[in-house]
Amino acid sequence: MLAVIFVLFVFPGLLGAVANAQYLAAATGGGVSEIDGLSWMHIHDSYGVPLANYAFATDHGGVLDPGSTILWAILGFEFIGYIAIVTTAIWLIGNALSFQWLNMFGSALTGVADRLTGQIATPMLLITAATIGAFCVAWFWVRGYHAKAMLQIVTMLGVAVLGPVFLAEPLGDVLSSDGLLAKGRDLGISVAAGLNGNNNPNPNQLVTTMQRDLADNFARRPVQVWNFGHVVDEQPACRSAWSAGMTAGDDERVRKGMQSCGDSGAYAKAQNPSMGQVGTGLMLLICGGILLVFAVVLGIRVIKAALDAIYHGFMSIFGFAAGGFVYGPTQTFLIRNIVDGFVAAGRMTAYTIFLGIYVLFMGNLFAQAKGQTMAVIVIAGTVEIVAISQLKRLNRSLTRGNDWIANRFALAVQGSGARPGGGGGGGSALGMGDARAGGSMHGGLMSGLGMLNTINASPATAWLLGATVAPLNPLSRRKKGMDLNNIAVSPMVRQLHEYNHAGRGNWRVKAAGRLSGIDRGTGSALGVQNILDGLGDSKVPDAMIAPILLAMGATDQQVIDAQRALAVQKASMKDFNPNGFAPLQKAVAAGYAVENHQDTAALPAFAGQAVVAADNFVRHSTAPMNPNAVDDQFVQRVMNSDEHQLRTITPDEWRNVGRDTRQHIGRRLALEHQEAATNYYHNQNDRALLQALQLSNRRLANFNSLDPNGGPNPWSS
Repeated sequence: MLAVIFVLFVFPGLLGAVANAQYLAAATGGGVSEIDGLSWMHIHDSYGVPLANYAFATDHGGVLDPGSTILWAILGFEFIGYIAIVTTAIWLIGNALSFQWLNMFGSALTGVADRLTGQIATPMLLITAATIGAFCVAWFWVRGYHAKAMLQIVTMLGVAVLGPVFLAEPLGDVLSSDGLLAKGRDLGISVAAGLNGNNNPNPNQLVTTMQRDLADNFARRPVQVWNFGHVVDEQPACRSAWSAGMTAGDDERVRKGMQSCGDSGAYAKAQNPSMGQVGTGLMLLICGGILLVFAVVLGIRVIKAALDAIYHGFMSIFGFAAGGFVYGPTQTFLIRNIVDGFVAAGRMTAYTIFLGIYVLFMGNLFAQAKGQTMAVIVIAGTVEIVAISQLKRLNRSLTRGNDWIANRFALAVQGSGARPGGGGGGGSALGMGDARAGGSMHGGLMSGLGMLNTINASPATAWLLGATVAPLNPLSRRKKGMDLNNIAVSPMVRQLHEYNHAGRGNWRVKAAGRLSGIDRGTGSALGVQNILDGLGDSKVPDAMIAPILLAMGATDQQVIDAQRALAVQKASMKDFNPNGFAPLQKAVAAGYAVENHQDTAALPAFAGQAVVAADNFVRHSTAPMNPNAVDDQFVQRVMNSDEHQLRTITPDEWRNVGRDTRQHIGRRLALEHQEAATNYYHNQNDRALLQALQLSNRRLANFNSLDPNGGPNPWSS
């Protein structure tokens, strides 16, 4: 996106600002209006007019007409930007195909290659490599691979014969005028010329012809339509007048020429600039920017093909000097570099033919336009976008072909030494690996991502970047902090889990102890309620109650019923009497729960909870220390009293009877309630036993409602 913005707006603005100052000065002061920043490119249209001399012929306005002056300035900046873009694009295409850029450093590259050859291609290295190659031949012969041994001998002889020829001038086939690249370029130009109807092409002249055709299609005609509303070249007199005025760089002469040639519409347009022309200029800037992008892509492809050939020419020095004599990857390396040199010429041919077809298509398109130049310009922009995509596809196809050719040659040289699994109908040769034949000049996206992933996953990378594992991953720094925190607290977490494990073991021991003496264990409601009571005493978390009960053998329904019965008991104690005796209140609440859940399937659980509460009540009701000191008469009075009669016993009477009597009464009440609850649990269908439990519940309730100021009760200390 930034590149597009730069090409469309920043680049023409910068270049236009520099060139426009010269253009405006010349236009207002007389003389030739020439853009010095573009004149050195020497780009001309087919009528010989330099694009650097082009001018936008329009009224300059003045003090009395500031509107026209503003429009003239805006149009001038747009015009200079457009001409700068188009001229640069056309020059870039021609310069890339003419190989003028290669002449700048061709001599230096040739000298470097010669010096490298002198250092590498020594007799000692040649003898060493040939000895290793001979050992491979002997090894194949001893192992019975006679065909492979003979093939290796032929390969070594071929390298020995061709090596001196190549090493005498390593880059001759690349940089010379008769080299592979030049021949590939000439072949492509010849095909392109044939498509354009030229049967006797001259490569140098055809590059200039391509540039002039592009100049006509993207500069001369669009500027005329932009300036005058139509192509003035359709009238010979106007064409000559426009060319003469532009060659002179005099926009006033151009306007007068339009008047003198009889094109009144063009003259009127030139005399009356409008905002419509500003809009047309913006459209041309966008289309010109697309042309520049296309030229850059094509130029880079051509230059890269040449540089690839130069690179592989350097690499071939190592192959012909030594590597080509040794069986395996080193021979494959030489073959790949040789193939790449020839494929580079093929790339040059393909790119040149591509450009020739494109120029032919655009020329025919403009020829068929019949005055619809702006429509063709827009279509041309679309075609250029498609052409850029097609160039990429063409490059990928050539690269795959390069891979295949190099692999097939390497397989042929190695004979049966190819290893399976490489695809292409014959496996992959030793030394080919998964690399593309394009080799070291570029890597595929997937290989690059794989390399990046390897670096990211490397322990060395983690240590170098502050002990951060996978430092390129999102939130890797935060993950490192979390890992350090986990490491710091892990001893405590481990100890906590050990404590929890020990606690769970202790809870199961506690549960097993509460089943002692209970028939059927967890198979009975009483056993489950006893476990539940014991777990409550041990403050077992609520979330662990059900798992422990299930682990001890209880069913899911038993667990649900047991927890329900205990919950009802706790809910019934919401009006807890702080002055009463808690075990008594629990026993009363559990007994009432039995009465209130007679028609439920969970009745055994409620009956079992009543027994558990009664047992706890007995355990908390202390027996008298001296049974002989018990006042039996007072005991009978209390035991035979109803709620009203119980209230008539004064506090002093409770105090005077002594602690042993009070404790005897409390113990007796607890035991009688335990008996009633236990009897009912074992026979829940007996109504008489239910009534006995109900009577016991109400008698205990009478004591739970004692006045706190009424003296000590049977459970007071």
